[in-house]
Amino acid sequence: MQLSARMERLASKVPYGSRLADVGTDHGYIPIALVLGGRISFAVAMDVNPGPLKRAEEHIRGQKLSAYIETRLSDGLTALRAGEADTVLIAGMGGALTVRILKGGAHCLCDVKELILQPQSEIHLVRKWLCENGYRITEEDMVQDAGKFYPIMKAVHGEQQTPGEVELYYGSTDRQKSPAVFEAYIRNELRKNENIRRRLKEHGQENSVRMGELEKEKRRLEEALYGISRQKRGETEYEMQ
Repeated sequence: MQLSARMERLASKVPYGSRLADVGTDHGYIPIALVLGGRISFAVAMDVNPGPLKRAEEHIRGQKLSAYIETRLSDGLTALRAGEADTVLIAGMGGALTVRILKGGAHCLCDVKELILQPQSEIHLVRKWLCENGYRITEEDMVQDAGKFYPIMKAVHGEQQTPGEVELYYGSTDRQKSPAVFEAYIRNELRKNENIRRRLKEHGQENSVRMGELEKEKRRLEEALYGISRQKRGETEYEMQ
């Protein structure tokens, strides 16, 4: 089964032999590909919407994998029982929704070894929640697919101090697995920021609330870019403290 670049990267993060819970499975492509590839032997594919879940069931039956992938109608993690999964994948949702799903998974997440998360927006909310609720972010990654950038993170149980604002928004450069793609993302965001600020100035809104927000974003992006340049020089975040 051919996966998109985004889904291929997500699938590659799932440890060999783990039991996967795929939240918001949609068509079920990732668990199907993982079982077919021999990377995992069992998955629970869950979705809150009956339509996508039905399509996932059809794809699973078509590949004769019903004995290996179980589908469940579930609002987030509510239908996952404690001890059923080693790895939880939550991808393609907004940051606020991702946090809500994690909050609602208290009954089962204590037995989950690793989270693989790919929030589409408000990523700082996810990092903040993880650090404040007994998780340690072990890996950051960035993939470009069809002209869009997708940040990915992995987290395990453990203590981590809530990082500063820049790391909350963009992650640690020292944990970033795809620094070139990450740099392209930051530069692209800077260009978008500049274009919006220029349009606001042209319309006499240089003192607007929105302009103030964009100036803060610009400073965060520039600091993230500086972090990338430090990494290129071989300097770590620890050495700069």
